[in-house]
Amino acid sequence: MKPAPVILIVYHSQTGNTDQLATAVEHGAREVSGVQVKRLPAFRATTEDIIQCRVLVICSPEYFGYMSGAVKDLFDRTYEESRDFTAGKPYAIVISAGNDGAGALSSIERIAAGYRFKKVQDPLVARGPILPSMLNQCRELGKTLAAGIDLGIY
Repeated sequence: MKPAPVILIVYHSQTGNTDQLATAVEHGAREVSGVQVKRLPAFRATTEDIIQCRVLVICSPEYFGYMSGAVKDLFDRTYEESRDFTAGKPYAIVISAGNDGAGALSSIERIAAGYRFKKVQDPLVARGPILPSMLNQCRELGKTLAAGIDLGIY
């Protein structure tokens, strides 16, 4: 029997805000059967995790107008070994921003282009406090991505 396809949610969180968003994505994805959900801190995610997942969700806080150092570290550690296996891999981005999130978003998208990931959902950017409406959007994102896997879209 083949293992269930994996949605990998990588995140970094110091204040707990990005963790809340990543957890909401996870909960939404778990609503769809037949899909395995793996939520990992960016420092623990590996090249194999990136290669083996069907869909990747990158969740990062915005620090000084950039992605978190942990998310950048993940990209730095995994790029060389995984780049031959990531062309067309579906991905989505979730950002917790104290500012506008534009710098973090553009830096993640620039690196994702190097991996040749394929953006399949519009980014979600939570500006300021984490509101229930944003958590609902994150749950819907997770559910949508999992349903896309289940239907063979991804």
